[in-house]
Amino acid sequence: MTDTVDDVDMPYEDDTSQQEKIESLQERLEVLEGQNEEMRDKLLDANAENNKYQQKLERLTHENKKLKQSPLFVATVQEMTDDGVVIKQHGNNQEALTEVTDELRSELEPDSRVAVNNSLSIVKSLDDETDVRARVMQVDQSPEVTYADIGGIEEQMDEVRETVEMPLEHPEMFEDVGIDPPSGVLLHGPPGTGKTMLAKAVANETDATFIKMAGSELVHKFIGEGSKLVRDLFELARQHEPAVIFIDEIDAIAAKRTDSKTSGDAEVQRTMMQLLSEMDGFDERGEIRIIAATNRFDMLDRAILRPGRFDRLIEVPKPDYEGRVQIFKIHTRNMNLSDDVDFEVLADEAGEVSGADVKAITTEAGMFAIRDDRTEVQMDDFRNAWEKIEAEEEEDEDVSKTFA
Repeated sequence: MTDTVDDVDMPYEDDTSQQEKIESLQERLEVLEGQNEEMRDKLLDANAENNKYQQKLERLTHENKKLKQSPLFVATVQEMTDDGVVIKQHGNNQEALTEVTDELRSELEPDSRVAVNNSLSIVKSLDDETDVRARVMQVDQSPEVTYADIGGIEEQMDEVRETVEMPLEHPEMFEDVGIDPPSGVLLHGPPGTGKTMLAKAVANETDATFIKMAGSELVHKFIGEGSKLVRDLFELARQHEPAVIFIDEIDAIAAKRTDSKTSGDAEVQRTMMQLLSEMDGFDERGEIRIIAATNRFDMLDRAILRPGRFDRLIEVPKPDYEGRVQIFKIHTRNMNLSDDVDFEVLADEAGEVSGADVKAITTEAGMFAIRDDRTEVQMDDFRNAWEKIEAEEEEDEDVSKTFA
């Protein structure tokens, strides 16, 4: 029997249909694989989100548990006895005898701070108390000021280095001679003469711990707060010996004592008495040197000026002619100056200015050059700068007289 045309074409059509089905299934498989990959990514994201919420739940559960717990109270160990430890709770001064484990007992000594529960049982030992404000005053990074940045006060600079640096770096020199090193130096003089810069240079040049504060920071509203901060400052210094404490504007807490009965004046005097005790009290100060600065030497109480507290009283005056020349050179060493700039003429024309005034003149001279769109500072810029600063100072003096 002979095949028809339809019988011949059928196998071909079947092959074509199967091929199309295979391609369709492959396309569908690719789509499903893509969807599967997408679902896998979503599952990973969901697991990450679940872990995040799980951690948050654990944290909130822990915080909730802590909130439900009874608070601990702070107490001080008064005495170690065979029967236990005598403690005094802060606030109500309640004393109690409590037992402790041998392990905890080995960590305790009289004056140790401890945490106690409602039954006054010691739970744990606490670190020594130090006001956070005292720790903030510790300088971790040295200032970028060196002795080369200070001009016109070489004699004062040498005295400061003898008083502060030499005892720290070469204590054997004083032992050989048989004398105690100077314990402190007080810098006094007009504003802007370099007193604070000297302290910054000491902080840069020495490896000792440097603690800085302003006298006004020790004046507080509440009774006992200022004297406590003074104690904490010196305790911080003792923990990091050798150390240098710099007290700026010391006249804020060391002014002459008066018969004033106000609570504010009484609190300032209590703070000063604590400072006097820390500087030269019954206990040894240790390897701690003190630098203080003031613009009002005439206001200071005589008790703080006696030897043993400040062995060196160094006046830092306004620079003389040669000092002004040197300071002009220091503050202009990074400036682009024209050939007509003469530091000797500038030092002569400026008269009795302070080091801070010289710096202000050089900065203002640079501003004049910038306003004229120049990169070079000329002699006239310095003259115009001095005239502007002088006029501003005279205006300030007139305003002060008006309100006086």
